[in-house]
Amino acid sequence: MPVRSLPPPTKRRKTAVESTSVKSLETQLTSAVTENGSLNPLADLLILAYGSSDAREMSKAVYSVYRIFVLIITRGMLVHGGDATAKLVRKWIWEKLDSYVELLVGLLQDEEPALRKSSLEILFSLLKHLSTSLTKSSSTAQPQFHFAHFKHIVYGLLLCPPSPRSNGSSKHNSKMMPDVREHFVESWFSVYDDIRWCFLREATTVLSKYSSVENPHLLDNLLSIMEKLSTFPTDSSELNSWWVEELGVKPPKHKSAKGDAEEADAAESVDGNDEDDWRKFFDEDSNAKDEKKNSVKGRAYTLTFHQSLFSLQAHRAVFTRTWLKFLPHLSSISTSSNRALTTRALNIMHRGVLPHLTRPVLVMDWISACVDLGETVGLLALNALFTLMRDYNLDYPSFFTRLYAFLHRDVLHLKHRARFFRLTELFLSSSHLPATLLASFVKRLSRLSLNAPPAAIIMIVPFTYNILKQHPALMVMIHNSPSTNTDPFIADEPNPNSTNALDSSLWELHSHIHHYDPAVSTIVRIFSEAFTKPGYSMEDFLDHTYGTVKEFFKTLVHTLTVTILQLIETEVRRKIKREPALAMELRKDIFPGADAANLGDCLAGRDAVSELWVFE
Repeated sequence: MPVRSLPPPTKRRKTAVESTSVKSLETQLTSAVTENGSLNPLADLLILAYGSSDAREMSKAVYSVYRIFVLIITRGMLVHGGDATAKLVRKWIWEKLDSYVELLVGLLQDEEPALRKSSLEILFSLLKHLSTSLTKSSSTAQPQFHFAHFKHIVYGLLLCPPSPRSNGSSKHNSKMMPDVREHFVESWFSVYDDIRWCFLREATTVLSKYSSVENPHLLDNLLSIMEKLSTFPTDSSELNSWWVEELGVKPPKHKSAKGDAEEADAAESVDGNDEDDWRKFFDEDSNAKDEKKNSVKGRAYTLTFHQSLFSLQAHRAVFTRTWLKFLPHLSSISTSSNRALTTRALNIMHRGVLPHLTRPVLVMDWISACVDLGETVGLLALNALFTLMRDYNLDYPSFFTRLYAFLHRDVLHLKHRARFFRLTELFLSSSHLPATLLASFVKRLSRLSLNAPPAAIIMIVPFTYNILKQHPALMVMIHNSPSTNTDPFIADEPNPNSTNALDSSLWELHSHIHHYDPAVSTIVRIFSEAFTKPGYSMEDFLDHTYGTVKEFFKTLVHTLTVTILQLIETEVRRKIKREPALAMELRKDIFPGADAANLGDCLAGRDAVSELWVFE
C-alpha cells in the first residue's frame, strides 16, 4: 500500500485527496511530468486506485495511473544517472511503480472479468515500454528485456495472489482464472517467441523457489499453460514474432559460427571451465539437422540472451529444462490431484513434449515410473514409452511384458477401455512381432471375454480378427480342437512369450455364439466364415456402452414411428378413384366336394356369406 503524501483523513479539515478526483490528479501529474514538477500526487492517485471498491471507479484509477507511468517511462525519468536528488526521486518512482504492479498482479484474481483482462494487458504494455526504455539507456547497444517486471507477471500467473478488492472477505483460491489463462496464451504465449522463451525460463525459477505443497495450485496453473502450447517452433525460420520490437533485430553471428569446424571447436573450448552450466546438459550438437543457415549457430550455453531468441536449440533447451523441473513435482507427492495432473501431462507427452525436447530420453525414468501406477496413467505412460522406442531408438525390452500385465479383468469394465484398445492396436501393429507373443495377447483377451460386458466383447472380436488377419500363423488357434480336460494356456504366466497360447484355441470366443445378446452372438460368427474381409475399423466398435445402445434404439424407434405415421397420413389423404368391391355374387357350389342335394337343404333360409364373416 503506497504511503499517503498528504495529511491523514482523521484531520477535521478536508484534505486534498478527498476533494480532488482521479481526473484532476492525472491532469496535475501530466503537467508535473512535462514541467519537471512535484510527483507527490502520484501517491494519492495510487491510494484512490487501492481504495476503490467499485470496479468501474477502480478501472478509471488504474488506467489513469497507467497513462502517467507510460509518460514517465517514455521521458526517460527511470534511466540511471543524475545527481543524488535525481537518484532519490527515481527510487521513489520505482517504489510507486512496484506498488502499482503489485495492484495489477492482484487484480488478475479479481471477481470482475473486465478488471482481470485490462490488468493483464496493462502489465504487458508496461513490459514493452520498460524494455524499450532499458534498450535506449543500455551502454551495450543490444536489445534488452525487462526481466524484473516480467517476473511479477509470471508470479501473478502461477501463484495468483488475492485481489486487493477481496479484503479477505472470502476464501482465496490460488487457481488461475480461465479467462486470464486463455487471454495470456492466445495473445502472448503462443504468439511471441520472446514471451514464450522468457516465460519458460522464469517458470523454472518459480518451481525452484516456491513449494508445490504450500502452493497447491502452482503445478496446475503451469500445466494449464504448457498444455495449451501448440505453436512451438520446429524450424528456425519460425522465430519471427517479438513482443518487444527491438528484439526483432537479428543479433550478430556467434563467434563459433564464423569459421570452419576447427575454429568452432576452439571457440567452444574457451569456456571449458563452466562444466556445470545446465545449458550444456540440454544442448544439441551444433551440426544438428534442424539448424538452418539463417539460425544463430553455436552451443546454447555460449549464446547471449538476444542470440538465444534466434536459436532453435536454445528454445528447445529452455523448454526441456522446464519440463524436467516440472515432472518430478508430480511424482513427489502421491495425491489424487497429482495423479490427475500426471494424466494430463501424459496426454500431451507424445505429441506436444517429446518432439521438442533436446533429448527425449531424458524423461524415460519418469515415464517408466508412471507405468507402475497402472490404470489410465500407466496406459498413457506406455504410449509415451512406445513413442520413445519407435521414434527415438529407446531400448526397452520389457515393454510388451508391461503391456501384457494390463490385460486383467478391470480393464474391460473401466471407462478407459476404448483408449486401451486404440493404443494396444497401435502397439501390436508391427508385422515383425513373434507369433507366440501375439498369441498370448489374443488368448488373454479371449479368456477375459468370458466375464466381460457385451460392449467389451464387441471390441474384442474385431480386434482379434484383425490380428489373425495380419498374422496368418495364428490361424491355428481357430482350428485347434479344445481339450475337454486341460487347456495348455498358462493364465498366470507374466511373460507373454511363455504362456503356450499358440498351442491353445479360442474356445472362449466360440462359446459366445450362444450369448444372450444377439449383437455378440452375431458378430462372433465371423470366425466360422472365410477370412475374406481385409479387416475391421476399430473405431466402429469403440466407445459403445449401454447408454449409447439405448440412445440408438430410442432413435430407431422414433424414426420408425415417424415413418409409420407418415405412411398412415399418406393413405388417409389419398383420393379414391375407384370404389372397392364390397360384395360378391353368391355361388351355389361354395363347397364343391359336398353333396348337391344335401347342400341345398342346408343353405335353405340361410345367408351363407354373412356366416362366413362371423368369428367366434
